[in-house]
Amino acid sequence: MQAWLSSSLVRHYPRSRPRTRQSLTLDAARGETISFQVAFRTADEDLRLTAAAAAPGDLDVELRRVGYVPMHHHTTETPAEELDGLGHVPGLVPDPLLPEKTVHAGPFETNAFWATVRIPADVKPGRRLVQITLTPECLDVSGSPRGQQPSLMKLVAILRVHRSVLPRRRDFPVTHWFQTSALCDWYHTHVWEESFWSLLDSYLVNIRAHGQDTIHVPSFSPPVAPPLERMPIAQLLAIRRDGDQYLFGWDLVRRWVHAAKALGFSYFEWPDFFSYGDVRSSMRTYEGHGEDAKLLWPAETGALSATYRNFLTQFVREFAGFLKAEGIQDCSFFHISDEPEGEEAFQNYRAARLLLRELAPWIKVTDGVDNLRFCREGLTDTPVPGPERTLEFARAGFRPWATFCMGPRGRYLNRFLDTPLIKLRMAGWLFYKTGVGGFLHWAYNHWYDKTQLIDPYVVTDAGAWPVIPSGDAFIVYPGPSGPVDSLRWELLAESLQDYALLQAAQVALDAPLLSEIRDYADFPRRESWLTQRRRQVLARLDREH
Repeated sequence: MQAWLSSSLVRHYPRSRPRTRQSLTLDAARGETISFQVAFRTADEDLRLTAAAAAPGDLDVELRRVGYVPMHHHTTETPAEELDGLGHVPGLVPDPLLPEKTVHAGPFETNAFWATVRIPADVKPGRRLVQITLTPECLDVSGSPRGQQPSLMKLVAILRVHRSVLPRRRDFPVTHWFQTSALCDWYHTHVWEESFWSLLDSYLVNIRAHGQDTIHVPSFSPPVAPPLERMPIAQLLAIRRDGDQYLFGWDLVRRWVHAAKALGFSYFEWPDFFSYGDVRSSMRTYEGHGEDAKLLWPAETGALSATYRNFLTQFVREFAGFLKAEGIQDCSFFHISDEPEGEEAFQNYRAARLLLRELAPWIKVTDGVDNLRFCREGLTDTPVPGPERTLEFARAGFRPWATFCMGPRGRYLNRFLDTPLIKLRMAGWLFYKTGVGGFLHWAYNHWYDKTQLIDPYVVTDAGAWPVIPSGDAFIVYPGPSGPVDSLRWELLAESLQDYALLQAAQVALDAPLLSEIRDYADFPRRESWLTQRRRQVLARLDREH
């Protein structure tokens, strides 16, 4: 057996060849969470291998086994130099971080453990050693130990803890759309059941721990968007109709908001007011919490219909009162509709925006739009264009948010299962350099194909390749009682730490340190670049301590 250390920026596939790195040096601020890997490859033995970590008592080290998921096709419209896993895909790809410290490995097989090191903010600066011990056992065909056993293997990572302390990120909201319905489907529960709320806490803790400070509040079930045709009901707001009057029950919405506040979420995001994309219809609205799946009006009811106007008039009045009572009106984000395209959708969007402005002039909207016309005509307050258009919106005088998803592909930043990990790890640097106002991704846990729930450990492309590449629809996996992280989720969180360090160091956007970052397709892709620039930023912050 051969074992080696690696950074977190390398995917180790089942057929990956051994490397020779026996030591690794990492730099971190106090309060940061950083990661590395220990990988091993078997020879002709059937091995059961257990990993253990030893570190000074002022560090928290967690080991998890890197699991594999299937990827049947590479992402299309992407040149070979922008793909990871060539020669391994189709095949098994490393992604889920399983809460296991033992792996049963067959002959000629590579596996890895992911080491997460959490550094308290109050530790003393200095050098620390993190030792990983691998204990192998040779097994016979029955799975029992046999013969003389191999020796223990020990590898050491060197951690340099700097004087600087990771600051809190300021004025840069980050959100992934949290599919509450996916939790309900996977765990066989509903938002009106107590079992849902104990489950929810584990997911909110996970989201917050990965640097996300904004949480989607499913007061209404989200709009049904292609390629999805069905989604279960997840409506926190209780609604009862009495003739032309509506009565609203805010108890579950309030409970959700209070749970998020307790965990430190700073911003709240609310569902679209109108149907996805075409902006033709009202949002789907159910009686009660949707227990009986009874719509208050047909799904195709027009966005400007008298029925919906009457409802909106009453709803936004109560909504404003709720937001003010909770003290979150000024830290809430609202949506008209996502990704309206074409002239008809534009005109529908305009009409819907004017209606909402008439009924609730205090509402500002943040929407995924790729046409500057939405901003120039004062319809969209905060645009979220695709990465190929982000700087165009900025040059036109607007402050867009960043996003990436199914496209564009090629050289652009993304998080697919075959996106080189260094690209995703550069996200925070790109967000900072381009001066965007926030980040939004459509899918934290979209465990669906077109018509039904899927098992994301088995189906990684939402059943919609090549439209949806593997890895786009979710960044966590469902565990027995909470989420299972992915290595992509960990790296995105670390990139957001970099954003906070750059912000605290007050690095100028035109500083030489950032000169090689030009846009979302043209930026460094070298681990050495990232290591050196992080050290420079940390040294700058150290001088201030």
